[in-house]
Amino acid sequence: MKRKKFFRMILEAVTKLIFIVVGIVICAPVFLVVTGSVMGKEDLYACLAPVFEHGTGFVSWKLIPQYPTIENYIRLLFYSPEFFVLFWNSMKMVILILLGQMVVGVPAAWAFATYVVKGKNVLFTIYVVLMLLPFQVTMLSSYLTLDRLSLLNTHWAVILPAVFNTFPIFIIYGGFRTIPKSLIEATRIDGAGEIYIFFMVGIGLGKGGIFSALVLGFLEYWNMIEQPFAFLEDKTLWPLSLYLPEISWTQAGFAFAASVVMLIPAIFVFMMGQDYLEQGIIYSGLKG
Repeated sequence: MKRKKFFRMILEAVTKLIFIVVGIVICAPVFLVVTGSVMGKEDLYACLAPVFEHGTGFVSWKLIPQYPTIENYIRLLFYSPEFFVLFWNSMKMVILILLGQMVVGVPAAWAFATYVVKGKNVLFTIYVVLMLLPFQVTMLSSYLTLDRLSLLNTHWAVILPAVFNTFPIFIIYGGFRTIPKSLIEATRIDGAGEIYIFFMVGIGLGKGGIFSALVLGFLEYWNMIEQPFAFLEDKTLWPLSLYLPEISWTQAGFAFAASVVMLIPAIFVFMMGQDYLEQGIIYSGLKG
């Protein structure tokens, strides 16, 4: 028994060590971005020039900047109006996409989870297949459709295709499937209408899947690159995610500061919706 206990303790210690190492590796890029955002030009030049300017050597990094500065944040927040234009472009597109997905996706997911209709399983299978298709597969057809509708080079070219994405329907559907059918039938027997059942029972008890879809959707569309790059020609319409690649390495500190500011909304949404996110992932995995 003592030997088993000893091996169990060793296994637990090794497991914790592996998780700590993996956590450090995952968090390292964020740490580097934060430290780089408070580095001066001289520090950044010394770290990055061997690769970007000389073409030989390796990038070096300082865990703690020698001369920390907030110059990059001051320049970003007070002397870069284009940053705020693109920031609000991102907010506008993400908010409208999520609102549209809720209007379209929540009733569709409720119908799939609740009603018995001929051909429902086939249609849901098509939804899943569409969910698995990458953007590159549908880009040309989307481009031609948007061009025919004269929506190219407008925010609607990015918003409308995302609104009808099938992924949120799949996530919300998993949350609705956890609602006991006996409860829905009992509510109908009591005389409740379908609209009442949908809003009070469906949304009330299936909010885990709904909030999960909102959190995942925000994280996805806040960082989207391919869709706006393909459909938006005017750079003043670009989201913030396309602003960062435009910054050259000589402005690395400025780019790091912009990256930190861009991370803040995503981290805030993730922390606020973490519990619902976990519930929604469990629902979609167990109740497909």
